[in-house]
Amino acid sequence: MSDISLTDSDASARPTVLLVDDEDSILSALRRLLRREAYQVLTANGGQAGLDELARSRVDVIVSDQRMPGMSGVEFLRRAKELYPDTVRMVLSGYADLQSITDAINTGAIYKFLSKPWDDDMLKAEIEEAFRRKAMHDENKGLNQQVKSANAELVRVNARLQEALEAQRRRTELGETALTAVQEIVNCLPVPLLGVDPDGLLVFANAAATRCFARHPLLGTLIAEALPAAATELVARGSGAATMKIDDCAYQVSCHTVDSIMQQRGYVLIFMPDGTS
Repeated sequence: MSDISLTDSDASARPTVLLVDDEDSILSALRRLLRREAYQVLTANGGQAGLDELARSRVDVIVSDQRMPGMSGVEFLRRAKELYPDTVRMVLSGYADLQSITDAINTGAIYKFLSKPWDDDMLKAEIEEAFRRKAMHDENKGLNQQVKSANAELVRVNARLQEALEAQRRRTELGETALTAVQEIVNCLPVPLLGVDPDGLLVFANAAATRCFARHPLLGTLIAEALPAAATELVARGSGAATMKIDDCAYQVSCHTVDSIMQQRGYVLIFMPDGTS
């Protein structure tokens, strides 16, 4: 039972202490002592009643007598630890029970031993300290949960990043394969092809161009130095066609502008033998 009347929402929002003792006079004295404190006070008249109250209510701090019929305070607090490990558990007893209480403290079932008869101010201070301990525990637990959530999200982000990188790798491999295939196709074309960069430098020649213009310097040479002036004029215009003669062979030459992925313009010259000459 509780000595404070609260709505369910109010009660769940306030820190709560559960007092367990088989003597009603002790419980009444403790309630009077704590009636002006800023937390909710629940009471139970024995170990089993205390467990029943814990099942019904959210409890932060437990203060239990040691000598109770049916279930000792240490036994009750051990079971409370198993069922509700986040509670701060204290035992209120005389020194005659010190050995069993010390064992319970050493195993973590009990946070602190409070002696009977108690000093009012000291008892209130110990309970207040227990609430501070519980608040710190809850805060740390919340921070740990945030860290776990952040780590889990980081794992998910990394997994998505790995998937994106793998997809990009596959696209790159496919692009490289396609580029190699295109280069092989262009190189095998029976007509000469020359690639010219924006500065007029010859940067590509397929196999047919290398054979047909074997007497001319090609790659790394300015087009104006390697080919007739008509070729330079075509590149300057960026498109069009012209007839020109190279090494006694006539060609119908067309110029085509190429935009690379870097947005840098280049040019391709295609040389078709002119059978009319």
